[in-house]
Amino acid sequence: MTVLVLGGTGEARALAEHLQSDGTAFVSSLAGRVTDPRLPVGEVRIGGFGGVEGLQKFLRDNAIEAVVDATHPFAAGISANAVTACMREGVPLLRLARPGWAGTAGSDTWTWVDGHDEAATAAAGGDRVFLSTGRQTLHRFVGPLARHETLVRVVDPLDIEVPARWTVLRTRGPYTREGERNLMREHHIDTLVTKDSGGTYTRAKLDAAAELGVRVIVVRRPAVPEGIDTVATVTAAVSWVQRR
Repeated sequence: MTVLVLGGTGEARALAEHLQSDGTAFVSSLAGRVTDPRLPVGEVRIGGFGGVEGLQKFLRDNAIEAVVDATHPFAAGISANAVTACMREGVPLLRLARPGWAGTAGSDTWTWVDGHDEAATAAAGGDRVFLSTGRQTLHRFVGPLARHETLVRVVDPLDIEVPARWTVLRTRGPYTREGERNLMREHHIDTLVTKDSGGTYTRAKLDAAAELGVRVIVVRRPAVPEGIDTVATVTAAVSWVQRR
């Protein structure tokens, strides 16, 4: 059996390690939106499939017998394409998604919003904003926060022009609670905007914000398509593959 792992996350890399150890044939696929991604073990392809039809062709051409969608919780496009392509080709599909932050310590004090436009409007009520939502949706904040002192943290260079009062910080996590606390103090942050990525990898900024009394705005995750088997741990995903 050959498994396709739609990845780019820490969970996807961990799953690849388990599959390699078990002797399961697999290929990992990354979208290619990060210039220097952390690569998983084993065979890796980088780049889009060309929509649903392209993914279907890949499944057929490579005799894929199972797909694990371990992409980022906000990678709604590829997740939707995987649902349709797998359904059409009769290939079993599993969604591996780390738990979100809803219900965790302090989450009841955050401002939860349904999208980045709503987040931008809410953030405009602050004076000094820390945007930690990634570069792909950054254009949504330019208008509402054009006159705000805004700190933007990204991995790759921006492909849009940002307001003069914005500071762009290029760095890659994981981040520590102390480091996040110092960063917010240095820039006198009073509002943090992030999305419900979940996990521990970027949790430190939320804990630091709680210490400093910084207002937190969180974008909710897109809904997972109905009828798709979903697990929250790599161990559960490995068990699912082993049962195929």
